[in-house]
Order: sequence, then C-alpha cells, then structure tokens
Amino acid sequence: MKKVLVLGCTGSIGTSTLEIIRNMPADFCACGLTANKNETKLNSLCREFNCQGLLTSEAGLNAISGLIEKTNPDIVVNGIAGAAGLEPSKIVLEYGIPLALANKETVVMAWPLIKQLAEKNHTEIIPVDSEHSAIFSLINQAGKNNISELLITASGGPFRNLSKEELKSVTVEDALKHPTWNMGKKITIDSASLANKGLEVIEANRLFDMRAEKIKVVVHPQSLIHSMVRTNDGMIYAQISDPDMKHPIYSALTYPENKKAYLKPFDLFDQTMTFFKPRMEDFPMLSYAFDVILEGGSYSIAYNAANEIAVDAFINKKISFTQIPETVHAVLEKDWSQDVKSFEDVFETDRKARIIAQDLI
Repeated sequence: MKKVLVLGCTGSIGTSTLEIIRNMPADFCACGLTANKNETKLNSLCREFNCQGLLTSEAGLNAISGLIEKTNPDIVVNGIAGAAGLEPSKIVLEYGIPLALANKETVVMAWPLIKQLAEKNHTEIIPVDSEHSAIFSLINQAGKNNISELLITASGGPFRNLSKEELKSVTVEDALKHPTWNMGKKITIDSASLANKGLEVIEANRLFDMRAEKIKVVVHPQSLIHSMVRTNDGMIYAQISDPDMKHPIYSALTYPENKKAYLKPFDLFDQTMTFFKPRMEDFPMLSYAFDVILEGGSYSIAYNAANEIAVDAFINKKISFTQIPETVHAVLEKDWSQDVKSFEDVFETDRKARIIAQDLI
C-alpha cells in the first residue's frame, strides 16, 4: 500500500486525490493532509482517513517538514494553488520523496533549482496537470529522442468565440463559467485568458527540455485529448480520456506502473472532436508566455506574479478582463534579465513583480 501525503487537500486536486484513495483502499492510504484555511473541512477529512492534518495558514511552512517526518509518505501530491506551492515542493524534494506536482508555479518560477534538488536527492517529479501528464506518458512510450514536437491542447475557455471588442465587457461571473472543467477561481480565470495555457507552455519547455518553437497549442473545446506528441516521422500520438483530473492524478500515484483503475474507461463512440488555432492576438497571455521562454532570465517569475495580482484584481472587480494582459505586459516591459541563483532570488523577484503590478493597478 502506498502512503500519500496530500498538500492542499480541500482544493480541486486534493479532493480528486482523496476520491481515488477512498475508492482504492487496498492500494493507497492518506497518511497526512494539509489545507490553507478550511480547518473544519481539514478536521473532517483527517477523521475520515484517520491521519494527521496541518493548517498551513496557522502553522507556517516549517510545519510541513514535521508532518513529512511524522507520516513518512511514499509520495506527496502538491495541489496547492499559486506561488504558495513552491516552498512546499522544495521541502518535499529535500526529503527525497517523489513529488506528484499539480502546482505550475514550482516549474514556472524555479525550475533550474527544483530540477537540481530532485537530481541531488535522487527523486522524481511526476506532472499532474492533465496536459503534462499526457505528454509525460506519451514521451515514456515513444522515447524522448523520437519526439519532434509537443502539441498542448486548450479548451479555449468560455470566451473563445467572442470578438476582441466583446472581450472588453465580459464579467467575472462570465469568466467563471468554464465549459468543460470544474476548477478553482484563479485557474478558471486563467483558462479564460489563456494565461493557464501560457503557464503550461513554459512548463512544457522546462519539464521536457523542448524549445519554444517545438511547442504548439491547439484549441480543442471538448477537452477529450489532453495533449499530443509528433514523432520524427510526422505521426501524431494522442492521449484521450474524459475531462476529469482523477485520471492524471491516478497516473502519477501509480507511476511507473500502469495499473487497472476503478475509473470508467473512455468511450470513443458518438464523440465529436474539433481543433482550431489559438487567437494569440486576442488572447495575448499565450503569446507573452512564448516571449518569456525566449527572454529567459527571470521573466517567467514576473509573468506569473503579475498575472496573479491582475487576476485577483479582476476577481475583485478592480480591473476589466482585458486589463489582465495589459498589466502583465507592462510588468514584462521592465528588465527581468537576471538569472536566479537561489530560492531567495526567486522570492525577491516575485515580490518586486507583484509590487509593480499592484502599483499599475
């Protein structure tokens, strides 16, 4: 039986992870749980799974080390949203424990340091984002040397058919109505602006060591194909399943095995799949992500920080939807060419970018 520590147990990733554990008690057990603020829910889950819990908003990050030492997990699922998930990823890897990673910011903000830490402690980072989970599986099957291109699918969000002019007047309520996925507010807004896909492009560049020009984004509204790879012979291979985060989480929990799951097999009959080019001019957050990869330095940190501040401002109705990319663009106009050499550098750059974005708003 595999012991699983779930960071961010009350969020969408944490909830799906616990659903898998609940349905497969012979294979997995929850040895520990953390939540940010929802103490009532945390205590209820700890009682259900008979495990220790930690409220990180009160206990602080250092307490995560103590929880790891007490629970001795076989794998840790990091489902914490935003930049707050970086430090926990670092702590997990310092203990040499495999990390099932759903936190984009860990890769976007500090990949060279995170990768170095995983290598030093001889442990693995297994992507949990549905797109990167798909690419991870496809690369493992096809072989990295045989891959010429990554094709990341995007639902296009709720606004994919709106004109540039119509985007100026969309509301927060409109942006939170995602057509195929049920996620938290931040990631749902990011999906609407294509910032989420931008972050995934940066992730793919780093996780799979693939140049920007070898990464393509394909709008696929049905969200049935989670990503594709093109092999050297020009053929495309896809991973197809229902839009449910339990599939990539299960893949991470069972890696490197391919075990039979309780999840319903995908039914190919009576399905429609369509594909479109992304409208990068109307949704510039995706375009900026490719720019960030080419710029290098600390630009990805600034991109992420500015977006977090802008999205929060939009949710609180301080700025319009189209002012999210305007804010991020203005922050990226500053000089972020310096390389980060430590986690302290990462957090300091993140802090500076947030202040600039806040001042702009």
